[in-house]
Amino acid sequence: MEVKVGIIGGSGFYQMDGLNELRKIEVETPFGLPSHAVVVGEIDGQLVAFLPRHGVGHPLLPSEINVRANIYALKSLGVEWLIGVSAVGSLREEIEPRHFVVPDQLYDHTKNRTSTFFGDGIVAHVGFADPFCPILGQCIYQSAKKVGATIHSGGTYICMEGPAFSTLAESNLYRSWKADVIGMTNMPEAKLAREAEIRYASVSMVTDYDCWHPDHENVDVQKVIKVLLDNAAKAKNMIKNLIDIFENYIDPKDPTNNCLDVAIITSQEKRSKKTIDKLKTIAGRVLNK
Repeated sequence: MEVKVGIIGGSGFYQMDGLNELRKIEVETPFGLPSHAVVVGEIDGQLVAFLPRHGVGHPLLPSEINVRANIYALKSLGVEWLIGVSAVGSLREEIEPRHFVVPDQLYDHTKNRTSTFFGDGIVAHVGFADPFCPILGQCIYQSAKKVGATIHSGGTYICMEGPAFSTLAESNLYRSWKADVIGMTNMPEAKLAREAEIRYASVSMVTDYDCWHPDHENVDVQKVIKVLLDNAAKAKNMIKNLIDIFENYIDPKDPTNNCLDVAIITSQEKRSKKTIDKLKTIAGRVLNK
């Protein structure tokens, strides 16, 4: 069973309505277990793989998510297009709670997360200047418009470690850096998807103004959940619409497809056989040449 489209659901997005479930797949990976079994089903005849990032019931902190296992599991099922749905705070007046954002840039402000599949005898440096797939991002934007969501195209997502929300000093600092939204999960998800040669885009569901806005209360979990429940319904409808149209946007020349061709620097004779075996699903296309 080869599944081309994957969806990683974030806070408040633990299941995919409209998905005609065919099976749940428990995927064992060389990096451990994913957050949950991958649910594979159909939306309008298109096979889709769904994985709740924090696990069902949200037992995992952002820094506890086994992102390598999540991406590996989806890659092993054949996923080529991956949509990451996440809750964020807004750092801009015009990006209001209940709006959606499709970011085109990313700043990694995390501290304790493994962000590569490589190491252990094989070194790779993937290009990451543009961390999100613009084609998939445009598809998301058009789909959100069709379901009546207010969506912003472009912007910088700053990924913080969490799990605590920002201090006021931090929030104002991120604004001075020209970041647009703040969340806790797009890294290392985006980077690992790139190493796996999966086209990745993020749907950021805005729940609050972090803590910088003088006319709005500081973010707390109860307020976030309330807005998430409103946002999640629109996000699910948007994804159903996206499934119908995404194939119209496929670009076979997308550089994500072959980014590992120029990324691996370790000479063939020095590459660890054990690591080659470990990475065969992620990088076997180039490591076995």
